[in-house]
Amino acid sequence: MITVDIQEIRKRIDLIDCETINMLHRRMELALRLRRLKGSIFEPEREAEVLGNVRRYSRGVIGPEFAERLYAEIIGESRRIQQQELRLMGFQGEHGAYSEVASIAYDPSLMPIPCREFREVFEEVGTGQLDFGIVPVENSLEGAITQVNDLLIETELKIAGETSIPIHHCLLALPGVEYRNLRVVYSHSQALAQCRGFIARHGLEPRPFYDTAGAARMLSDVRPQDAGVIASRLCAELYHLEVMKEDIEDHESNVTRFIVLSKYADTEEGNKCSVIFSLRHEAGTLFSVMKIFSDAGINLTRIESRPMRTAPGDYAFFLDFEGSDKDERVAGALDKIRKGVPMFKFLGCYKRKIA
Repeated sequence: MITVDIQEIRKRIDLIDCETINMLHRRMELALRLRRLKGSIFEPEREAEVLGNVRRYSRGVIGPEFAERLYAEIIGESRRIQQQELRLMGFQGEHGAYSEVASIAYDPSLMPIPCREFREVFEEVGTGQLDFGIVPVENSLEGAITQVNDLLIETELKIAGETSIPIHHCLLALPGVEYRNLRVVYSHSQALAQCRGFIARHGLEPRPFYDTAGAARMLSDVRPQDAGVIASRLCAELYHLEVMKEDIEDHESNVTRFIVLSKYADTEEGNKCSVIFSLRHEAGTLFSVMKIFSDAGINLTRIESRPMRTAPGDYAFFLDFEGSDKDERVAGALDKIRKGVPMFKFLGCYKRKIA
């Protein structure tokens, strides 16, 4: 005979409460996005339709009258949030992703909105569905985020800001699961690579997942008893998981740099600039560009190259440097480079923040 004690039932209730709040949060996020598409906040016909739906959905111990009262409150709160005209910051992944952590570190007044793919972040900012987007461009251990850099070649968006945050990974598991019973660990491939030593020492089988926070959400939903995830501490709070181990990354100096995307250039004077350019297939062309910066006394902080998918055999060069485009030395150097290369794109001048 199977018996269920009071503590077990309370654990189930706690989990449902966590899931309910998360689902309400997602509903409000959709309401914020919907506000960008509709003409009026108050739409009585649509609200009546929603209330009619929840009355039909009500069954069992939940009566239609209670459901209607509950959703009248939810609709009222949704209307109130839409009236605030919050600024939205898109990020790739589920809630709890390091990109959301970076968004909060950059500007906690912006509302983080999850997007499935990096391309969706770029597209939604471009259409005005989102005010800003935040994406990682490089990690101190694993290098450049190639997909983001490829999208930067294609986009007309500007870089409006930057922040770098330390990445501290946690091993998370379901409440009550014992550490010695874990056999597999899920996470994004980069997070698994950054914790390679820890995983090997503890005999865990690494299994790649599309996103660190997505792995945490999967663990909370599917509830495999022999699995853990590598994700942020924020994920433990959001998905009702326990932190088994903290700071499990192989190197302490694990930092990811994020950039903030916008349709418009930052109006404030910045202290860092980013450009993309291509070169002719001639000897010394890259040296000539570097000499322009050297002669102007401009300090370069990053230079990388990526093959251009639209022009096989050609490469795009990514270059970051300290300074402001309002500085005559910088403006003169950029003008010389622009005139001497086949493709030139000024991504923006912005302020650098460190979390």
